[in-house]
Amino acid sequence: MPEHPVTRPPSASDTEPRPTWGETLRAYLEPASLRMFALGFSAGLPLLLVLGTLSFRLREAGLDRTTIGYLSWVGLAYGFKWVWSPLVDRLPLPLLTRWLGRRRSWLLVSQLAIMAALAGMALADPRGALDTMVWCALAVAFASATQDIALDAFRIESADTRHQGVLAATYQTGYRLAMIWAGAGVLWLAARAEAPAGLDGAAYQNGAWATAYLVMAASMAVGVLTVLFSREPVPAPQPPARNAREWLRGALVEPFADFLRRHGMHAVLILALIGVYRISDVVMGIMANPFYVDMGYSKDEVAAVTKVYGVIMTLAGAFVGGALSLRLGVMRVLMLGALLSAATNLLFAWLAGHGHDVTALIAVVSADNLSAGIASAAFIAYLSGLTNVSYSATQYALFSSMMLLAPKWLAGFSGAFVDAHGYTSFFIGTAALGLPVLALIALAARAVPPAAAAAAGPR
Repeated sequence: MPEHPVTRPPSASDTEPRPTWGETLRAYLEPASLRMFALGFSAGLPLLLVLGTLSFRLREAGLDRTTIGYLSWVGLAYGFKWVWSPLVDRLPLPLLTRWLGRRRSWLLVSQLAIMAALAGMALADPRGALDTMVWCALAVAFASATQDIALDAFRIESADTRHQGVLAATYQTGYRLAMIWAGAGVLWLAARAEAPAGLDGAAYQNGAWATAYLVMAASMAVGVLTVLFSREPVPAPQPPARNAREWLRGALVEPFADFLRRHGMHAVLILALIGVYRISDVVMGIMANPFYVDMGYSKDEVAAVTKVYGVIMTLAGAFVGGALSLRLGVMRVLMLGALLSAATNLLFAWLAGHGHDVTALIAVVSADNLSAGIASAAFIAYLSGLTNVSYSATQYALFSSMMLLAPKWLAGFSGAFVDAHGYTSFFIGTAALGLPVLALIALAARAVPPAAAAAAGPR
């Protein structure tokens, strides 16, 4: 059952006494927070193994960059997870749902599928079995997206609105640590498993990669054990369906109709905010690595500063964002995160004119990742507060998919813009993209009436 059941509308939290800093910090050690840390690790592990790390492995195996680029479309499974989210939200699994409950049964099945598909990727050699590798990668992406759907619903239903920022922060912590393990960790494991000079004289050793990927598959046990030893959140009551038509309406139509009913004309404003909140960061991020290369930073410098130190600063930002959301309210921190995300892009514009300087890179990346962590924690809490627990998996999947569509589309033109106008103008332009976001947050904070929030029902 949830640790923080709500007995009032979410908006009523504004009238409660502000928690002390001790109470705020203790919230991170509560069982729900610790479970979300472990489940966040399980959610973050597969992503790089079918995208960034996989591209490194394929390139080392001799595949051309064009093919590797096409194979990155495997990641589109994450952008379309809302298509099958109604099934995850409402469809019981035979035997498992009776034993574990609706959320945990879907979590367990998706995690076991990820483990099996990662083992398939481990044993496939891309030089002679690329098709097998691709199908296994697609299975990992699909199962991982399914895990995300069930996990988002599990998190939303495990705590009240005031504690969503804390759960979002601990989730992000586990997620980011898993990305370090699936990024730098898998490369380290593969390097340690290599024969001294390659038994066949080749630079690529599939056995070393197989060892690394099998360790990654075994690492998913963190999530499996957490699911098995967790408690199922109290499910929201669902009216019984008299026939298949009513069930399909409840699963496919009602989640979206409910959102429109609760928010009315304000739904357009809310969806616009969701669609552009991360636009400044996403568009800038596409050109970050080419920028580092063009500025003369080495692979070791970029890896140390952005892939390890930068992730640590993101974790710090997530904790700050979660704590501030609990004390000050989500909308205030949402505004702060958007402002900082846009402002830190100006630091990259300064770095473009400053030249190669590792100390300056550390300072800029630290500020950028800290602000990204704050913004992400507040944004996840905001999305969680918008959902109705009766349709939490479907609605959250829709929101989390929407937030990348426009930014990813616009980011496709970033390279052409840099070629035409240079990095300094590009970074200034991405900062300017954040200005409309501030206006949308201000409008959204005023627009959503308490009655709409209350209609979401108890958590």
